[in-house]
Formats: sequence, C-alpha cells, structure tokens
Amino acid sequence: AAAAMASGCRIGPSILNSDLAALGAECSRMLDCGADYLHLDVMDGCTWIWLPFLQVGLAIKPGTTVEHLAPWANQIDMALVMTVEPGFGGQKFMEDMMPKVQWLRTQFPSLDIEVDGGVGPDTIHKCAEAGANMIVSGSAIMKSADPRSVINLLKNVCSKAAQKRSLDR
Repeated sequence: AAAAMASGCRIGPSILNSDLAALGAECSRMLDCGADYLHLDVMDGCTWIWLPFLQVGLAIKPGTTVEHLAPWANQIDMALVMTVEPGFGGQKFMEDMMPKVQWLRTQFPSLDIEVDGGVGPDTIHKCAEAGANMIVSGSAIMKSADPRSVINLLKNVCSKAAQKRSLDR
C-alpha cells in the first residue's frame, strides 16, 4: 500500500499583512477569495494555545537544521520551514531553504509541510516542487488587486506538483 499522503494543497494568507483595523472584514474577504486557512503569527516566544480543533506545528527558521525537527516529526501535524528570517513581512524568498522541504517530504511523506516567507506567484513553483503542501503567502495575496486569482494560481501550481509527486512514486 502507498504511504499516506499529506493533506491536499492549502493556501493560507498571512493576516500579518492585512489592515489590522479591519481584521474581521479582511479575514472574511480572504476566505471569500478561496483561502483554505488564515495564517496568524504569534511571535512572543511563550504563547501556548490549546484548543481541541487546533493542530500542532513546529517551525524552523533558516539557521536551524532540518534534522533538529526530525525527532518530533511523528508527533506533530505540520512542519513549517521559514523561507525568510522571522519578524516582518515583505522579505525576499530564500531558495536555499528548499532542500529542507525536500528532505522532510522524503523522510515524512504524510506530514503537512508549510513554507512561509516571500512566497508568491514567482516562487510557488520552487516550494511546490520541493514538496510543500501548505503555502503561507502574505504580501503577494494581501496587496494584490485580485487576491482570488493569486490564491487560485498558488493552489493550482501546488496541486499539480503534488499530483506529479504521487505519479513519480
């Protein structure tokens, strides 16, 4: 039998890049435009939120080797590979993080793998081909005049790469 696959491709706009004075409306607008989830950054270093419907993720920043995440991979729902230095939006995508995504996808085929930082229409192909199936995109979606088309493009590229991966196995 084939190994379990990660859940399908999902696109999560980062609401860090939204109009925080109209947060409710911005969240509704993104969901109406086809977002699968909303990505919220909590960066105080000590927040623990536990609700029965939440999933557990573990993030690694660019300077952390992917092997540091491996011991917990079977206990988490999602691994997040940061493709920028955490802290603020609008940074340049770090393509040299893609080997981490590839390694995780090879070692843990059923794990949801998320990328966050500088991801948009110009960089989605690299993320999807490496094996990411959860895509956080801030500026590319939130600052677009047509967020629905950006979400659809990201989702289509991601889905095609996932289909190709399953055929190649």
